Amino acid sequence: MMPPKIIAVGYDGSPDSEIAVRWAMHLAVEIGANVVVVHAAGLLEHLHARFSREETPAGVLALAKECGINEARLYWHVDEGDACSVLLRATGPPVEADLLVVGSRGQGQHPGLLLGSTSLELAEQSSTPVVVVPLSWRDE
Repeated sequence: MMPPKIIAVGYDGSPDSEIAVRWAMHLAVEIGANVVVVHAAGLLEHLHARFSREETPAGVLALAKECGINEARLYWHVDEGDACSVLLRATGPPVEADLLVVGSRGQGQHPGLLLGSTSLELAEQSSTPVVVVPLSWRDE
């Protein structure tokens, strides 16, 4: 099996998604892959205006610096839809990811569940390998 060349990682600003981004960036540094940080802009995204389509969020750039990833290997991608659909589409053009990474739970957390609805649905539906990074993961 060839190592992934493009890692797409879901990001919604939650602690779980930050840990997933950190994990994906560490892997990318080790294997020389590109990282595409993917944000799903849902139906009500315009009301919150949390993330720009054009600019990578400062928090993501800070994580890249912390993890030692070259910014030339880092991309920001925003797409319309629910998180699972957006991540599944990231395996095709224009992203063409060959590994999907998500946190175990995102902003819609339900106490007591090990996996959130997006990570569970993604693991069930994806034909591309999926890594679900638990909140308990800490980089070295």
